[in-house]
Amino acid sequence: MLNNIGLPGLLLIAVVVLVLFGRGKISSLMGEVGKGITSFKKGISEGEKDLSDEQTGEIASTPQPDVETKDKV
Repeated sequence: MLNNIGLPGLLLIAVVVLVLFGRGKISSLMGEVGKGITSFKKGISEGEKDLSDEQTGEIASTPQPDVETKDKV
């Protein structure tokens, strides 16, 4: 059923969606979709890094902040 839509059908659907939701709502929605895709890619790359660290036997450690101690006089 969806094989027969074609370009004119897709354009009609796009126009109807634009009329119903408005340009501002659609652009904010697409911005949120972009942020979601970015965080998904970041999560995938961090997961792959963790897997490769486990396979090599290294323990992933979080960097500790440098703490300077001052002598009390």
